[in-house]
Amino acid sequence: MKLKILVGTMTSTADDVAQAIEMDCADLVDQIEVTPMEGLSHRVFAEDALYLICTSTYGTGDVPDNAQDLYESLDAPGLSLPGVRYGVIALGDSIYPQTFCHGGLRFDERLSACGAQRLGDIWRHDASSGTDPEGPAAAWCRDWLAQAMASS
Repeated sequence: MKLKILVGTMTSTADDVAQAIEMDCADLVDQIEVTPMEGLSHRVFAEDALYLICTSTYGTGDVPDNAQDLYESLDAPGLSLPGVRYGVIALGDSIYPQTFCHGGLRFDERLSACGAQRLGDIWRHDASSGTDPEGPAAAWCRDWLAQAMASS
């Protein structure tokens, strides 16, 4: 099984998380591919893979600038992604409670509306917690991957 991690970031935190997952979870899947969201569209989901959206939240609860094209493409009329299985790592800061982790939540809403199937709960990291997200995200991903593979 291939894991494709799609990274939306402004400050590279989500990229750091994706790299930590790539290193920590390499023994669980055949291949892990970390792909920045720049210039991507919904066509990225055509590949036979398990997808992980790893994104920060920017501004007033928006997806990062590099994720805008992909996010907007998921709103195409009639878009259907019923065979897509995905998970979400949402990064945010609870100092902004109205928009905490909304970058990831927005992707989840769009993918769900297209018929894609989210596996497991959304993992959220709070920048105000004082902990780095890399270790806890990789640990969550190990469990998530085990569940995803058991359900295949």
